[in-house]
Amino acid sequence: MSSPLHAPTVAGDDRVVHAREVTKKFGGVTALDSVSLDVHRSELLVLLGLSGSGKSTFLRCLNGLHPPTSGSIEVRGTRVDLAGGRDIRALRRDVGFIFQHFNLVGRLSCLENVLIGGLGRLSVPRYGALTYPRSMRAEALAHLDRVGLADFAARRADTLSGGQQQRVGIARTLMQRPKLLLADEPVASLDPENAGVVMDLLFQVCVEEKLTVVCTLHQIDLAMGWAHRIVGLRGGRKVLDRPAVGLSRDEVMGIYQRVDPLSLPASTPARGPL
Repeated sequence: MSSPLHAPTVAGDDRVVHAREVTKKFGGVTALDSVSLDVHRSELLVLLGLSGSGKSTFLRCLNGLHPPTSGSIEVRGTRVDLAGGRDIRALRRDVGFIFQHFNLVGRLSCLENVLIGGLGRLSVPRYGALTYPRSMRAEALAHLDRVGLADFAARRADTLSGGQQQRVGIARTLMQRPKLLLADEPVASLDPENAGVVMDLLFQVCVEEKLTVVCTLHQIDLAMGWAHRIVGLRGGRKVLDRPAVGLSRDEVMGIYQRVDPLSLPASTPARGPL
C-alpha cells in the first residue's frame, strides 16, 4: 500500500508548542543548542537524528522533565521553563507520552492498564477495573477497540506481543485525553509490520482527533511516509525543518551529514493505513 496522503490538517494557526532558542546542558555536554520550533494543532511532526542528537531531550523539555538551561518553551499557553510544580502537573495531564518500552504494568489486564491513563481525572487511586466508574470503563474499552484490541481487554498485558503492548500504550495515552502527544521512539523495538500499524494509529489520532503529535524516530522511510513535517537534529542543533511533501530521501539523509550511511539504522518500508 502507499503511504498516507499528506493532506493539510493543521487547523489554522493554532500553535500548541512555541520553543525559542532552547539550550539544554548536562554538565559540560550540550544536548540541545539554541533550538527554535513551533508545532501546530493536528500536526504530526517527526524528529529525526542519530542517538545523542537531542531528540529525546527535546521531548522531555516539552513536558518539563528536563528544564532547559536557557531559552523559552510554551506549551498550550503555559511557559514550561517558568512553571512551578502545580502548573507542571496540570500541563502533564494535557501532554501524553508514549514510550519505547511500553511501560505497562504486566500483571494487570489490558483494560486496567488503559484505565490508568484516566487517573488524573479521579480524586483517589483505584485498584481493579471494577473500582473505576462505569463511564470510564466504557471509554477505556472504546480506546482498546480503536487500537484493535477490544477482545484482549481481560488479558494480562505481559502476555501480549510487543506490537500489541505498544497499542495498549497508545490506548492508555488516549484515555488521558491529551492535547499534545509525545512519542519517543515508539517503534524502535517493533518489527516492520507492527511499526507500520503503530504509525497508522498515530497518524489517525492526529487527523481525526486534531491531536498534535511530536514523534522521534530513527527510520527515515517511516518518517517520510507518515509525517506532515520532518525536523532534523544533529549534535543538538536543528539542521532541517521542512514539510514531508516534496522532501527527497537524499535531503533527509543530509541530517546525517559526515556519517557513513552503512552505520545508519536499517530503513523500514512505508505502509499506508490498514
